[in-house]
Amino acid sequence: MAVNPFSANFAYPTPEPSPPNGIILSSTQAPSITVIASSRAVLSGRLTAATIVISLATGKITSIFHSVLSSSDFPPGTPYVDHTPHILLPGLVDAHVHLNEPGRTEWEGFWTGTRAAAFGGVTTVVDMPLNAIPPTTTMTGLREKVQAASGQCWVDVGFYGGIVPGNLAELKPLVKAGVRGFKGFLIDSGVDEFPAVSSRDVAKVLTELADEPTMVMFHAEMIPPVAASVGDAVQWSLPPLSPSGPLTSYDTFLTSRPPTFETYAISEVLCLAALAPRLPLHIVHLSATEAIPLLQNARARGVKITAETCFHYLSLAAEQIKDGDTRHKCCPPIRTQSNQDGLWAEMLREDDSVIQTVVSDHSPCTPNLKLLPPNLVGHGKNGSEEDTKGDFFAAWGGISSVGLGLSILWTEGKKRGISLEDVIRWCCWNTARQVGLEKQKGMLGVGYDGDIAVFDDDAEFVVEPTTMLFRNKCSPYENKTLRGVVKETWLRGQKIFSRADGFNEKQGPGGKLLLEPRTAHS
Repeated sequence: MAVNPFSANFAYPTPEPSPPNGIILSSTQAPSITVIASSRAVLSGRLTAATIVISLATGKITSIFHSVLSSSDFPPGTPYVDHTPHILLPGLVDAHVHLNEPGRTEWEGFWTGTRAAAFGGVTTVVDMPLNAIPPTTTMTGLREKVQAASGQCWVDVGFYGGIVPGNLAELKPLVKAGVRGFKGFLIDSGVDEFPAVSSRDVAKVLTELADEPTMVMFHAEMIPPVAASVGDAVQWSLPPLSPSGPLTSYDTFLTSRPPTFETYAISEVLCLAALAPRLPLHIVHLSATEAIPLLQNARARGVKITAETCFHYLSLAAEQIKDGDTRHKCCPPIRTQSNQDGLWAEMLREDDSVIQTVVSDHSPCTPNLKLLPPNLVGHGKNGSEEDTKGDFFAAWGGISSVGLGLSILWTEGKKRGISLEDVIRWCCWNTARQVGLEKQKGMLGVGYDGDIAVFDDDAEFVVEPTTMLFRNKCSPYENKTLRGVVKETWLRGQKIFSRADGFNEKQGPGGKLLLEPRTAHS
């Protein structure tokens, strides 16, 4: 049986042997390396002391010593910092972020979104194909996206392509152009330029991409058939037109998008999976625990399918959401506390879990689109009093949290006995594998990018406008106290952010656009 690289029991790759203590470098040469050390670092899935040497020429880790060396072990003038007792983590890979540029930059943009990511130790984000105008569903759309991102990114950025009706001929060119995967909606997306796909569309996509080095992902909600006659039309329907209670009640909204939306959609995907048995499939933002057995059974049969969940599903619960607080609206919805407990139980299984990754699904908008009532308007400008009505059905659906995820997960996870090794598996190593970056991102090892988050696991901070670096300060986490503070963020051996000094504005953004084509199924 093949080893499952996403299993909790999977052994991380063993880094290449490091050279013996002592690095030869003439004292007359300009520094060619930078050195970062700590008594605590997560290496190969375990906590240990480490001294990490990064080439300033390549940005790659060239040596790792499993002890804290002193600055005197290196040539005079070598940049050196010992972060003891703080923890060195691989830079996080957030594989689900909406940056919305071009076209909706007032919602978010590459400059603000990537700075927010760096604040939270995220060194790589992968941008979703929708909410920008144009969407990344064509080569033209990708070119416009890349042009908009150029020179604006503080962290590395990859891109997904989109699946919409009629863009089949664009998919293989997008693979060759370097998109990290594709996403399609099985229900209305909320924006006209990114329509949902039918089962017929999905079948064509899977056939087209069956042997391509990519991944196909689904927003898995569909309205189950409610009549004897079933056709593709049910997949294009909007949510129920007659809500069962007040529109400002979260319970009304939650009832309108029951777990059956997710289970029906996932069942549809699984029925089509045989069309492309080698092609990895992925369910984005899994919310309903009722879907877990479907995915478990499919994986046991050899179907190549994984799922992600989000920080908000693991930390927020329906019972605590107040009437009108549309900052909590997202689709699929935040469900009950017992559902949250079930997601955690699945993630913490000792054997193979269907939930491989945890991501932000940062999906912001301007505060006026959240239609918050006056008492919850907060710091952003809102619409007229008539608009600020707390209507969960009319408000934009999406949670803003990029750059807060590590602290959110650590805050909630510590109550449940998680380790930092767990966090790294969910948010670094597995997310890097998901998007085909496992040879350069997601772990601290020789040959990998020198992307490091320096983490104080005991410090706390309050989420407020100064700690929400995304463009619009409208988030359900506002005023919450989170545990775990990123003290510094390093990208390929360069310090790009520190909690004490902020960003290196003189150096400017140094993030790369990750457009190297994937070469094999991961």
